[in-house]
Amino acid sequence: MSKAGVKFGEIEKRLLKDEEFKAEFEKLKPRYELIAQVVDARNKLNITQEEPALRVGTRKSNISRFESGSYNPPLDFGIRLAKSLGKEVHISIE
Repeated sequence: MSKAGVKFGEIEKRLLKDEEFKAEFEKLKPRYELIAQVVDARNKLNITQEEPALRVGTRKSNISRFESGSYNPPLDFGIRLAKSLGKEVHISIE
């Protein structure tokens, strides 16, 4: 059984044709990449948002808001969330 919906990559290609959208997207790109990596890691572990919330010591709603892009938490939250998924955060300035 396949999941319903459209992949973000397909929508992204269409939206990036708009120059105003593209400029705003570039500003937020690191945040979107982090969110995508967190969602991917959680899905690979086949766990719900509840499990990392319990591991981090927060509510499921905070994980949900983070994954939807409506919550911009402190860096420490992102580090704890990554660790709860067996991952590490690496930051570089290029």
